[in-house]
Amino acid sequence: MIGLRDDPGSVPSSVGPEPAGVSHAPALAAKAFAEHGWLQEELRLEHRPQQEQMARAVAAALRDDEVLLFEAGTGVGKSLAYLVPGIIHAMDQSRQMIVSTHTISLQEQIETKDLPLCRRLFEAVEALRPYAKFKSAVLVGKANYLCTTRLAHALQARHELFPTAEQEELQRIAAWAKESREGLRHELQPAPSPEVWEAVNADSSTCSHKHCGGGHCFYQRARARLRHAQVIIVNHSLLFTHVNAGGASEKGGTRGVLFPDDFVVLDEAQTVPEVATEHFGLRLSSYGTDRLLKYLWNPQKKRGLLHRLGGAREKQLVEDALEAAEQFFGFLRDTLLAKQTVVRLREEGFAEPWLDAPLLALIKAVGTLADRFDEGRDRDELLEQRGRLTTYRTGFHQFLGLSAGDHVHWLERSGRKGQIVTLRTAPIDVAPYLREHLLRRQTSVVFTSATLAMGGQIEPFQQRVGAEDARTVVVASPFDYERHLRVYVAADVPLPSPAGARLALDVLIDYLEFCTLRVKGGSLVLFTSYHDMRRCADALEPVWARHRRPFFLQGEDASRTELARRMRAAGNAVLFGTDSFWSGVDVPGDALSQVVITRLPFEVPTHPVAEARAEWIRERGGNPFNELTLPEALVKFRQGIGRLIRTQTDRGLVTILDSRVLAKTYGRRFLECLPKRDYQRMTRENREDRFKPFV
Repeated sequence: MIGLRDDPGSVPSSVGPEPAGVSHAPALAAKAFAEHGWLQEELRLEHRPQQEQMARAVAAALRDDEVLLFEAGTGVGKSLAYLVPGIIHAMDQSRQMIVSTHTISLQEQIETKDLPLCRRLFEAVEALRPYAKFKSAVLVGKANYLCTTRLAHALQARHELFPTAEQEELQRIAAWAKESREGLRHELQPAPSPEVWEAVNADSSTCSHKHCGGGHCFYQRARARLRHAQVIIVNHSLLFTHVNAGGASEKGGTRGVLFPDDFVVLDEAQTVPEVATEHFGLRLSSYGTDRLLKYLWNPQKKRGLLHRLGGAREKQLVEDALEAAEQFFGFLRDTLLAKQTVVRLREEGFAEPWLDAPLLALIKAVGTLADRFDEGRDRDELLEQRGRLTTYRTGFHQFLGLSAGDHVHWLERSGRKGQIVTLRTAPIDVAPYLREHLLRRQTSVVFTSATLAMGGQIEPFQQRVGAEDARTVVVASPFDYERHLRVYVAADVPLPSPAGARLALDVLIDYLEFCTLRVKGGSLVLFTSYHDMRRCADALEPVWARHRRPFFLQGEDASRTELARRMRAAGNAVLFGTDSFWSGVDVPGDALSQVVITRLPFEVPTHPVAEARAEWIRERGGNPFNELTLPEALVKFRQGIGRLIRTQTDRGLVTILDSRVLAKTYGRRFLECLPKRDYQRMTRENREDRFKPFV
């Protein structure tokens, strides 16, 4: 587990302009965001009534330690609306504000654009000047940092720990460490070897307050910044990793989510139920088990912690556990997962507990070995490994017994050769977990996004996150969609069916060629099927090459962030994306002049979690399509079309190539999600006349 606060000096000292307890956030936010207020007068920012409404609502929720759900349409400026009152409240009350996002791009925007803007505002206004001293930090997982203490020990023992090639990699890391400012793994290019990085990263008890000095250890310096920061930026995944491990309650706090006495803003909150579901479950893999055991002793490479600290008996126990792990995971891979990559489990007894006895024997031996050492680095590391082994053994027990009755249990096979087996569980209903760990922590939690509601109704999202009693507000985007957006719906694309799949794909390809070539700027084409995306790309890439149009395809050679950067730079590119591209892509201006929806984003409910939730809804007398499948598709649809208009001057087209919005009764729900009500129907016969991009 990533250590955040393992020393008594972790609570931030009072740095606000007045003694803790008084919050001026409501009064000062009202003056900052009012018409002719400080934002408008000092920073020359446009007054947005929706932004003012949000800032006032956030300030009140923070003052009263209440939960707030606030949907702010694109262009409201929600980051400033929660950062300004949040910073004021944090400094007034000597508390920490946790800002959690889903995408790297928003984290970077907050860190490099929004927080500097807040500081400019505070410096420009005398009444806000004391708040200009606020400090911020980005929370990154402990394993991402280099530990210079572990690096020094690894260099000393390199001949015992590493073969020649990996010794060279260790030297490369050591040379980089002398120049690095942050000591973060992503700074080192090419990326370090996983085996060597595991031996030198900070995710170990060796990297702790008593073993590492803050003056030279990258992680300890980062922790010091965290301790004094009023604003901490984190991602949803890391947030829920810590929350699931105990969060503020583990550190003795009765109020707070991540740290004692903190308060939380969840931006891009539409993804919270999905991310929380991932983290309130169990995940044990053959790969992780193998790495855990071989960290102690790798029989093939003759290295590991026990090479230095253990003896023949302890090494043999590791080899016994490795053999049992191969037997256990190999059985699952060759039987239950032989024909499928995902298998749901409903009854216990599907496998023997081959790992139980070997892990127990190893746990006892490592504990006995630790007792032979005096207090210090070696004893701490052995005890840490014993704790990890114990956690794994407990997890295997729980999984084999299917003991979590409110969870769904399944197996997955992954990896390039399909050799990695993972045991997974997840809560069928995540709302009770969010209530316990997030909403009932006596502190304010703000959920915000441009897409929390569906057809104007926010109640389904409230129920998913367990916030039925929370205050909710929905404000529309200030953008002029009536003038700047045109919507086209293809009425003659065949409805999805196995029999007509080939014809539907041919028609889709024909429409994509027509729509992308008619638009002078860039087009983002969103798919729900990687197979369809690949077939369309194969057919159309030569067409765009002839017209000298840049073409980018998800999954080829770049991340989503890099592909969005290339699209912005090209100005008239066509970009194909699937699942993750429906949200988090920000390409303002003519470089994105059209968003094409190839298919409505329905998830096929075959995954064990979706299947179990559907069963749970049926048992309660509900309709899984109406309560689960459709709401999730509507949110994703709104996210997709929200990629288009990103600024006041943006304009463009939303082109829908799925005729179900016209032919099916639920289709009107999607049309109601559009930011404007009127749209133009077109067919291949009349599209030349009806399809009219902005000039």
